[in-house]
Amino acid sequence: MKAIWNNQIIAESDDTIVIENNHYFPASSIKREFFQASSKHTTCPWKGEASYYTLEVDGEKNQDAAWFYPNPKEAAKEIKDYVAFWRGVKVE
Repeated sequence: MKAIWNNQIIAESDDTIVIENNHYFPASSIKREFFQASSKHTTCPWKGEASYYTLEVDGEKNQDAAWFYPNPKEAAKEIKDYVAFWRGVKVE
């Protein structure tokens, strides 16, 4: 699987986990040079608190376009630190 934004592959892995129709990529598979920590957090009732990344490719930013669970609840422990995407990021 590949995550693509602004014509750039930002993550690539054969080992994604699919939950709620989202592919979660292992942390080791993301290209960190395109990721910036964000202060945004949201809470999922069964996964826990999500943290976000803003993407930057060729000077363009996609605010809070990636999320991950640094300390997920027990029910979602398999996606600890795995990264998922939205806001126009194509996963194929």
